[in-house]
Amino acid sequence: MRKGLVCVLCPNGCYVEVELRETSSGPQVQEVTGALCKKGDKWVRQEVIQPLRTIASSVLVEGGNFALASVRTDAPIPLESISSVMEEIKRVRVKAPVNIGQVILANPAGTPCNIIATRAVERA
Repeated sequence: MRKGLVCVLCPNGCYVEVELRETSSGPQVQEVTGALCKKGDKWVRQEVIQPLRTIASSVLVEGGNFALASVRTDAPIPLESISSVMEEIKRVRVKAPVNIGQVILANPAGTPCNIIATRAVERA
């Protein structure tokens, strides 16, 4: 099976084609063409076998000078885990103060990442 993707790693936006072969353990990459750099080749191989994403969101802050603190994952997570991780993030309430880089939620939905604050919120 042949699949076409546009690489998103740099401004080149290479149109890359990947040849996949189905095996008993899942799809296997046979060939990648069209990538102008090694990063693109590596990204395509990852994207077709196990796509990863990062998440940016916000959590409610109690007693702060802002009602919300922005947060993000500190590592990419499997695409299929996004819904579960977002459900956990929605339930989080933190008390001020919140510091940039503070771990707000460890290993949400069993993923190998932490949800960290990207905005400081002082006490009101």
